[in-house]
Amino acid sequence: MGKRKPRKTRARAGGVESRPARSRRINPLSIWGPNRDGRWVVDLTRIDGIGDMTVQTILSEIGPDLSPWPSEKQFASWLGLAPRRDISAGKLIRHVVVPGHQRVANALRMAAQSLKNSESYLGARYRSFKVRLEGAKATKAMARYLACLVYRMMTKGQTWVDRGNEYFETKRRERDIKALHRKAAALGATVVFQT
Repeated sequence: MGKRKPRKTRARAGGVESRPARSRRINPLSIWGPNRDGRWVVDLTRIDGIGDMTVQTILSEIGPDLSPWPSEKQFASWLGLAPRRDISAGKLIRHVVVPGHQRVANALRMAAQSLKNSESYLGARYRSFKVRLEGAKATKAMARYLACLVYRMMTKGQTWVDRGNEYFETKRRERDIKALHRKAAALGATVVFQT
């Protein structure tokens, strides 16, 4: 038997990692980037609905650098996930369908559809979209929200923390109660809730 070869180390942004490549316990699709504190890791698979294939699609089509888009609104618009309507005097003049980058947008749409039965914050948000909007519009709205989350994570290093279905439902209930109070005040009435 010959001598053992030393383990290779994996290079990352800013230098060479001192640990062996096999001892890493993070997702291999994670993105390394600089932050004020040094280095941070963005794991996009922490977002509910976004899996490995979605992350691979995003990284292969766009790459890890989102600097061409100054804001998340412009990123979502570039993907074709923002509505483009010409409205004048409250009337829809035309609805323009602009071809976007369909691979990433379709991957985000599929990720949005996978949230249908999820017991997470994003699942509750998608179901609320489904109640207010019809199917394709709700899926596009949720895909836009996922695109904004991906943009925030990749540019600012924010992490996604799921607050759960209950948190969304309590916030929705509070919004509904405030709206009822506003409507009652506009009519000169008061609302009294019995618990």
